[in-house]
Amino acid sequence: MANYIIYFNAQWCGDHTEEWFQSRVEPSSAVSREMMDAGVWVFGGGLADDHTVHSADATSGTTVVTDGPYVETKEHLGGFVVVDVPDVETAKYWAGRLAEGCGWPQEVRGPVL
Repeated sequence: MANYIIYFNAQWCGDHTEEWFQSRVEPSSAVSREMMDAGVWVFGGGLADDHTVHSADATSGTTVVTDGPYVETKEHLGGFVVVDVPDVETAKYWAGRLAEGCGWPQEVRGPVL
């Protein structure tokens, strides 16, 4: 078994009404429960736009922590799930299920080292 991360950027969700987003809560929660029942869910969660963001950079030799994302950042993480599955095909299956449940694209990376 290997860990894969399935994630989406908030900008991938598209422009929808609050009612539309609320209509996605049950289908996406159902997929999360399905993953838990299947024993593949490791950890996951969504991130709201108003959460605190800090950037840490040690490339200069000194660690500098600043408030907020880098100015040039155009996209930011909207949410993610870590799954423990036997192969990338299974991770892609769960990414597809999440895309259906959420109503927006998902991306798979891994295995996580």
